[in-house]
Amino acid sequence: MFLLFGASRALLLDTGATANPEFFPLRQIVDSIMDAWLARHPHPDDYGLLVLHTHAHSDHTAADGQFAGRPGTVVIGAKRDVAWQYFGFASEPDAVAEIDLGGRVLDCLATPGHHQAAVTYYDRYRGILFTGDTVYPGRLYVFDWPAFVHSIGRLADWCARRSVTYLIGCHIEMTTTPGVDYPAGWSYQPDEPPLELTTDHLTQIQDTLKSHDLQPDRYVLPQVIITPVG
Repeated sequence: MFLLFGASRALLLDTGATANPEFFPLRQIVDSIMDAWLARHPHPDDYGLLVLHTHAHSDHTAADGQFAGRPGTVVIGAKRDVAWQYFGFASEPDAVAEIDLGGRVLDCLATPGHHQAAVTYYDRYRGILFTGDTVYPGRLYVFDWPAFVHSIGRLADWCARRSVTYLIGCHIEMTTTPGVDYPAGWSYQPDEPPLELTTDHLTQIQDTLKSHDLQPDRYVLPQVIITPVG
C-alpha cells in the first residue's frame, strides 16, 4: 500500500489483505498520517482522498470497506469493468490516463497479464513506477501470457523514454541469493532483498522473453521468477 500526497488530495494505492479494522486499522492509520501531513502543509479545506488499486485480487482490496462513508473520499472499485471505465481503458486499452493530485500527476497504464484489470502508475514527481503484482522481486504469476508479454514491452518502452527512479511492486518473495525464492506462503523472510527494482530488472525480463521467442514457460532470473499459471 502506498499513500501519496498532492496539493489538493491524497492517493491511497491498494488497501491490503485484511478487512477487519480491529486487526488491520488501515483507515485509522491513513487518517493519522494525513492529519500530520496536513498540519504541516497548506491545503484547501476540502482536501480529499482518492483510493485506487493496482488490480482486483483480494489481498489488494480487502480494506476498501473501511473507507466507505469517509468524508471527502472517493473509492474506485478495482474490478475491470469499474476501474478501466474510470481510467478510460475500456474503449482504449493502450491509452494513458492522468491522475492529478494537485501539482503531482500520475500517469496510469493498463498492464494486464497477472490480472485482467491491472494498472501501473508512474509518479512524475518521484519518478517511481508502481507496478503492483506485474513486476516485483518474487514469483510473477502470469494468468494471461500474451497480455503479460505486451505489458512488459509497454513498460520497457515507457521506461526507455522517461526518468524512472525505481520500480516498486507489492510483494517480496526472493531471498538475497540470486534466483532463490522463499516457499509460497512463507511469513518469515529474514534474508530478503529490497522491494525496489530498477529498469535493468525490467530489461532482463523483456530480454528473457525475447530470447525464448516469447513462449510461455517458467523462467528463473536473479530477482524474479516468471511463473505461468494454468
